[in-house]
Amino acid sequence: MMTTQPEIPAASQPARRLAVFFPGIGYTNDRPLLYFSRRLAAERGYDVKLLNYGGFPTGVRGDRAKMAECFRLALTQAEAALAGTRLTAYDEILFVGKSVGTIVAARLAAKSPAGDRVRLVLYTPLEDTFVYAFGPAIAFTGTADPWVGGGGDGRDVNAIPRICRERGIPCAVLPDANHSLETGDCLADIRALAHIMETTARFIDRRPLEIEPKAAETGTRAAEAHARTSEASP
Repeated sequence: MMTTQPEIPAASQPARRLAVFFPGIGYTNDRPLLYFSRRLAAERGYDVKLLNYGGFPTGVRGDRAKMAECFRLALTQAEAALAGTRLTAYDEILFVGKSVGTIVAARLAAKSPAGDRVRLVLYTPLEDTFVYAFGPAIAFTGTADPWVGGGGDGRDVNAIPRICRERGIPCAVLPDANHSLETGDCLADIRALAHIMETTARFIDRRPLEIEPKAAETGTRAAEAHARTSEASP
């Protein structure tokens, strides 16, 4: 008599997990925020997909037309890279973005049939990131980031925290940190990076986040040197 192997109950099958990384214009996947968050995802059993783009114009900061072109190029290349990936085949999905990559991640998450299975980690998001209606997310921003708040001396350092508060998105604010979430103080930046990764790990694991509420209204004391961000690192 033929016998068949019993089916494994769905609940006992390991969850399929995917983490997609959306870099910035010059802040590539081997830079600290994306490198270490990628390791966090891999350690937790996520399949990792790294996106890469090219062909960006120079002199982007402060130029809306060039920024729109960067978004168009990154989106087109990201869509092509993900064309063969069926997101609905995964139980848990992470989109991890940096700068312009957060806009691309937000756009694709908002359109994805996977819905709220797509969760987003947004490193130094821009105001345009929040044009889209995406699912669960966490954001990290710095008070000396010259790419947000309108630029110049009168820029609104609370632009991203305020938008996140309105959207119900947890937002970690790093005092004096620039668009790379760095201040120019090496040891302080290493400690801050450790905190960023611990908070990222908590978000991935769905553990309670440790973000001080007062951080959302932090002002900036950064010196001009702390605010510097090269064209190669958005």
